[in-house]
Amino acid sequence: MTITKMTWRPQYRSSKFRHVFGKPATKENCYDGVPITRSVHDNHFCAVNPKFIAVITECAGGGAFLVISLHHTGKVDPLHPRVSGHKGNVLDVKWNPFDDYCIASCSEDTTVKIWDIPKHGVLKNITVPRKELQGHSRRVGLIEWHPTANNVLFSTAYDYKIMMWNLDCPEQVIKNPVKTISVHSDVVLSMSFNTDGSLLATSCKDKKTRVIDPHTGSLLQEANCKSHKASKVLFLGNLKMLLSTGTSRWNHRQIALWDQDDLSVSLLEVDLDGSSGVLFPFYDPDTHMLYIAGKGDGNIRYYEISSEKPYLQFLTEYRSHLPQKGMGIMPKRGLDVSACEVFRFYKLVTIKSLIEPISMIVPRRSESYQEDIYPMTAGNKPAMTADEWFRGINKDPVLMSLKPGCKLSEPYPVLKPKEPLGALEPKCYQSPQGQTEVMVIQERMKTDEPKPLNDLKAHDKSRSGVSNGCEPLACTPPKTENELLQMFYRQQDEIRRLRDLLSQRDVRIKQLELEIKNVRNSQGSS
Repeated sequence: MTITKMTWRPQYRSSKFRHVFGKPATKENCYDGVPITRSVHDNHFCAVNPKFIAVITECAGGGAFLVISLHHTGKVDPLHPRVSGHKGNVLDVKWNPFDDYCIASCSEDTTVKIWDIPKHGVLKNITVPRKELQGHSRRVGLIEWHPTANNVLFSTAYDYKIMMWNLDCPEQVIKNPVKTISVHSDVVLSMSFNTDGSLLATSCKDKKTRVIDPHTGSLLQEANCKSHKASKVLFLGNLKMLLSTGTSRWNHRQIALWDQDDLSVSLLEVDLDGSSGVLFPFYDPDTHMLYIAGKGDGNIRYYEISSEKPYLQFLTEYRSHLPQKGMGIMPKRGLDVSACEVFRFYKLVTIKSLIEPISMIVPRRSESYQEDIYPMTAGNKPAMTADEWFRGINKDPVLMSLKPGCKLSEPYPVLKPKEPLGALEPKCYQSPQGQTEVMVIQERMKTDEPKPLNDLKAHDKSRSGVSNGCEPLACTPPKTENELLQMFYRQQDEIRRLRDLLSQRDVRIKQLELEIKNVRNSQGSS
C-alpha cells in the first residue's frame, strides 16, 4: 500500500500594494479647533478638493459649514467666516467635481443650495447662494454630482424621492426637477454611480439594495437578502460589481459583494466585528483598493479587489486611538505623487475638534514618478454637458495623467466637426514643437509600438553585449549536464525579461489609446 504524504503550503499572493501604510499628518499639518457638527446622521460631513476643505459645523439658529483653504493648517480661528444660508441643519456637502470653486449643500430646511466660493477663500460670511433647489417636501439627506456630465446634481430626501437637477438653467430658484425617481419605500441611505454615470445604485432603510437607470428612473435590479442588511452601497469601478456594508442577521458588521447584473444572491459576505457604528466604504478604481472606515472606530481596514475568486484580499489596517465621526477624501489629482501617495483621508475627530489628514502610501525607494501605481485617472473636465446627458447620452470620464508636467488646463482640444483627427482649429492647444496634441499622441503611438521579439533581443544585445546571459565569445555548446542546466536557466530569465518588456509596451499602448479616445469624445461633443 502506497502512503501519500500531504504537505501544506501557504498561498502567497503577489501585490504591489501589500505594504501600503497609513501616515497621519503632524499636528501642525492638521486643522485644529473646528466645531464639527454633532448630527447623528450617518454621512461623511466633510468634502475635500485640491483647493479647499469643507466641513459641516455645529451652530445655533440655522445651518452652516466651514470652507477652509487646504494650506491653512493649524489652529482655525473660532470666528472664521462660514457659509450660512440654510434655515435648518446642514446634512451633506459635496464639491462639484469639475469646478473647485463650486459646492452644493442640503439641509433639514428641505432645500439644496449651490454656492460659489471666492478663489481667495471665504473672508466673510456667505449667505446668498448662486442657486436654490426647491422640490423636496421633507429634509434633504444626501446629494451626489454626476461623475461625467457637467452641472447635473442628484438629491434624495425623507420624502423617499430622488430628484435630478439641471443647473445650467438660468433661474436662480429652481422649483421643478428634470426628473423624479420614486421606487423607494423608505429613506435612501446612500447613492453611488458607476464609472460613466449610466447606472445608479442605492441602499435604503428597508434594507434593500437597488440598481436604477437614472435616465428613465426605472428599477433594473433589487436585492432583498435576509442574511445581509445593507446600509451603504458602492459601485466598484469597471469591475461590474457592487459592494455593500451593513449587518448580518446576528447584527455583526458585514461587507458583501454583488454582481451588478444579478442581485438575487451575493458573491461574497464577510463578517468583520460586533461593533455598532456604520461602515463607510471607499474605493480607488485605479489601484482596485477598498477602504472600510467605521463610524466611531479608530481604524481603517483596506483590501484589494479582483474580478475573480476569492474577490477580496485583506491587506492590513491603519490603527488609531482617536474615533472618527466622518471622513473626507481627496480626489486623485490632489495627491502627492512624489511621496507615492495613493489615497488621502481627512478624518473628523469630534472629541478633539480636529481634522486629521491620513495619507495611504506605497513604500518605494525611488523618488521618481511611479507609473505603475498612477494609471490614467478621471480628471476635472466634464465629458459632456447637462443637456447631452438628459438626452440619454453616456460617456466615459475624461482621463488625465498625474505625472508632473502633464497637467494642462485644457488637456483635450476641441476638434472641428467632419474633419480628420489631425485637423484642429488654429487656436487650440499646440505642443512646444508646434504640433497638435493629436499628432503628438499619434507620434508617440508609433514610437511606443511594440517591437518583434527578435528586434527586442537585438536591441538588448547591442545594449548589454550579452546573449542569453553569456558573453558572445563564451557562447559555446554546453559540454556537461550542469552547463546545460545553467544555460537553460539563463534562457528562462531572458524570456521572462522580454515578456515584461512586452507587457510594459502593451500598457503604454492602452494609455495612448485612451488619450485618443478622449480626443475623439471631445470631437463628438463639439
